[in-house]
Amino acid sequence: MIRLKTQDELRILRENGRLLASILREVCARVAPGRTTATLDRLAEGLMHDAGATPAFKGYRGYPASICTSLNHEVVHGIPSSRRLRAGDLLSIDVGLCREELYVDMATTIPVGGVDGAAERLLRVTEEGLWRGIEQVKIGNRLSDVSHAIGSYVEGQGLHVVREYVGHGIGRALHEDPEIPNYGPPGQGPRLRVGMVLAIEPMVKTDPEPTRVLENAWTVVTATGGPAAHFEHTVALTEDGVDVLTRGGE
Repeated sequence: MIRLKTQDELRILRENGRLLASILREVCARVAPGRTTATLDRLAEGLMHDAGATPAFKGYRGYPASICTSLNHEVVHGIPSSRRLRAGDLLSIDVGLCREELYVDMATTIPVGGVDGAAERLLRVTEEGLWRGIEQVKIGNRLSDVSHAIGSYVEGQGLHVVREYVGHGIGRALHEDPEIPNYGPPGQGPRLRVGMVLAIEPMVKTDPEPTRVLENAWTVVTATGGPAAHFEHTVALTEDGVDVLTRGGE
């Protein structure tokens, strides 16, 4: 069942989205060679608590940290640890928070120091795929119009969307209906309606093979060891169009 959000809920979700965007910006500003991903996790959790929010991920189905930090061939759900970042790494940071019983979620992938042209292109295509999906969040469109916009663009660039993991509704719970694949034909699924809040999140890799999960039961990696990227925004559909709640002040 898709839960439509009230005006009061959307007001809080906007506040939460701005807060989450500011926290992620601060975490990204601390990314540097030699820094550990556990340090970034502690920073994010402290900022959330200082703002009267709680981490959405910590304890969710047993997840042990407040953010996900996925490096290079890790697609999603990388667990922060004592490993140190190195120049040339690609770091995906996925973070969510809850405040006043309402959840928001976002992700970005950034280079650690300089990266090569292929990595820069992977980041550029993945983020552009996200925005192409967001552009389809319009009253009367169908859900798969979002999926098709992402997948057709990414695949047209010679890259590959992850099919095993998808976007989702969000609000009163971290994961709500509907699921939002990053591929598929247009014109299918439920009509998009005012009050829908969606976490749209393309995950993109360089190979077409299925992903696999490491022995820690969380971290998803590419089959070939090639790099991956992940971008995500929480958006709401309003009478005035799509509202990117986690855009923040950018």
